[in-house]
Amino acid sequence: MRRLFGALVVIASMLGPAPSGMAQPAAPPPAGQMTWAVHFTLAPRWLDPAETEGSITPFLTLYAVHDALLKPMPSGPIAPSLAESWTVSTSGLVYDFVLRANARFHNGERVTAEDVKFSFERYHGANAALLKERVHEVRAVDARRVQFHLKEPWADFITFYGTTATSAGWVVPKKYVEQVGDEGFKKAPIGAGPYRVVAFTPGVELQLEAFAGYWRRTPHVKRLVFRSLPDEITRAAALKRGDVDIAYFLNGPVAEEVRRTSGLRLMAVRSNTVFFLDFRGQWEAGSPWQDQRVRTAASLAIDRKAMNDAEQLGFAGLTGNVVPRALEFALAIEPDPYDPARARRLLAEAGFPRGVDAGDFTIAPPYEGAGEAIANYLAAVGIRVKIRTMERAAFFSSWPQGKLKGLVFGGLGPAGNAATRLALLAVKGGPYTAGMLPEVQDLYDRQAHERDRKKREELLHQIQRILFERKVFAPIWENGFIRGVGPRVEEPALALIPSFPYSAPYEDVRLKP
Repeated sequence: MRRLFGALVVIASMLGPAPSGMAQPAAPPPAGQMTWAVHFTLAPRWLDPAETEGSITPFLTLYAVHDALLKPMPSGPIAPSLAESWTVSTSGLVYDFVLRANARFHNGERVTAEDVKFSFERYHGANAALLKERVHEVRAVDARRVQFHLKEPWADFITFYGTTATSAGWVVPKKYVEQVGDEGFKKAPIGAGPYRVVAFTPGVELQLEAFAGYWRRTPHVKRLVFRSLPDEITRAAALKRGDVDIAYFLNGPVAEEVRRTSGLRLMAVRSNTVFFLDFRGQWEAGSPWQDQRVRTAASLAIDRKAMNDAEQLGFAGLTGNVVPRALEFALAIEPDPYDPARARRLLAEAGFPRGVDAGDFTIAPPYEGAGEAIANYLAAVGIRVKIRTMERAAFFSSWPQGKLKGLVFGGLGPAGNAATRLALLAVKGGPYTAGMLPEVQDLYDRQAHERDRKKREELLHQIQRILFERKVFAPIWENGFIRGVGPRVEEPALALIPSFPYSAPYEDVRLKP
């Protein structure tokens, strides 16, 4: 009975809501403007689905300008979008998608199977090599039907393709991209999403206008503005003045002040982003991080609860796993305790009784506050680091390119499952993989071919235990992302897609009448 019910749920999710057979009243035209204060500079590459780097950041803009065959939505973690339905062959080798007849790009052209094929082949972001290694070919059967033929059955194809684990399933117009080129597309992107770009000042501000031809529904709000305000106090002040309607990333005393301000709302989400210490030095000859005792000492030196209370008002979820609890196949692992005395003993056992100079410590912006707290905890037990800070877009270019050495504090937040998260940072070909353990690679390869769900889960759990026990990383928390909402907003769309940190779907945001 459970299997039958599960099958019915999957079929219903693929087919979408049944037509009511009754005429619906015309929706009022879009009106008004909503403005977001964004906590980082706006990079042009985040307007192009081909280039996502394995972080959740680009989806802040992708959900507005573009659309995917499948994507996380309020109706489910892998919801039909540009595809009205999809099926899998009994062999597990062929995935067949039927596109919506009314899906159009902002230039009025229909979304076709050729666009889907072109977008997949053009994709070169996170996990692109893995996807293309396993897909034999993409066939545009006709204008509305596209097939993906795999080389062998792969249980995670839809998870990689239809969630924010990658953006390979987000579709761009083939003819237009070929006409203007990749750089031209970033300057003037055309998508199939609910909003079209009307003005973009790179790094500073993005202005969007409602696209009345969006297949799902006409957006409620006519104009959206994303304004880069990297300074937290400046974002909060803009929210209080009414210059912006939603402010991202508020922490500690600033968040408390917003919570106490009449007319403002504080909304936090436990997102899929796990922040962790990436001991990249463990793979570098001569680095003190090569010694597991030093890595363990660093983890024991950090008072995660005190940091959570101070930085995130207790909203973060403390964890010992780089895979967030909300993802399928995740293993719940308690974090290391705060034990500075044991940390000092481990350093002495490793040959550093007077402490150690551990080199560079690069902090993901704008999490400098948490990073500096970690640096202080490390210094208190004798691990001395040199803090480096970078602009966010530069950080997320340098980290996966292997340009950051020593120690890194950062977070990754795409959806998916344990396998997609581990593919980012712990196995061969992962964009954030600085080095890998042979036993982890073997287990990962085995689970990729395993058809039995329970056996696969146990293989993935073994990987997560090994990463924790060997201290390949030191997880800190599942991010408690805090947002401030102004008095004009009726629906901020900040809690519609579970674990997603930003507003989405944008066609659902509403201002008060």
